[in-house]
Amino acid sequence: MPKVGMEPIRRQQLIKATMTAIDDVGLADATVMRISRQAGVSAGIISHYFGGKDGLMEATMRQILNDLRDAVAARRRALSTSSPQAHLEAIIDGNFDRTQVTGPVAKTWLAFWASSMHQPQLQRLQNVNDRRLYANLCHQFRRLMPCETARDAARALAAMIDGLWLRGALTPEGLDSDHARRLARDYLDQLLQAPEARASLLTANFQAES
Repeated sequence: MPKVGMEPIRRQQLIKATMTAIDDVGLADATVMRISRQAGVSAGIISHYFGGKDGLMEATMRQILNDLRDAVAARRRALSTSSPQAHLEAIIDGNFDRTQVTGPVAKTWLAFWASSMHQPQLQRLQNVNDRRLYANLCHQFRRLMPCETARDAARALAAMIDGLWLRGALTPEGLDSDHARRLARDYLDQLLQAPEARASLLTANFQAES
């Protein structure tokens, strides 16, 4: 019988081992046997906790997505202002948090994106992640500009964030998160140059400082 409290520890061992195996050999060659050896457990444990490799991949991505959600939320909680621009910048920074840019996590993200086109359960996770990013961005933009303009701005900034992340992750030297954040923030500044956004932002900043 497993010891009390061992399940979360074993699950985390296997999730970490999955990312390491994907980093080393790619998703196709990250077999159940390789992952179990990496984690120092028997292959049967993976079936016991996750039902197989597909379930383990889903759990791994849920963990990464939870880390992303927490990184964004922590930055927004730490803000001393309600300024829409500050919240948009926090969302950008959270998406390039260190939990999202290390080698094993980056390669797992890439494997996830590719696999989500063929596996419904991963596609659902991808859709949840996309909708969450868009909704968070759109909510802040709508405080500054008309609805349709805000939607377009949210789509554009989400595409910029994803694009910078993807191009960086595919480079041999890996993602330069500081540079990516600067580029995304510069693009945000351009989006906020629309007259209606600029006027609303000035008002929001004045109210926050009052």
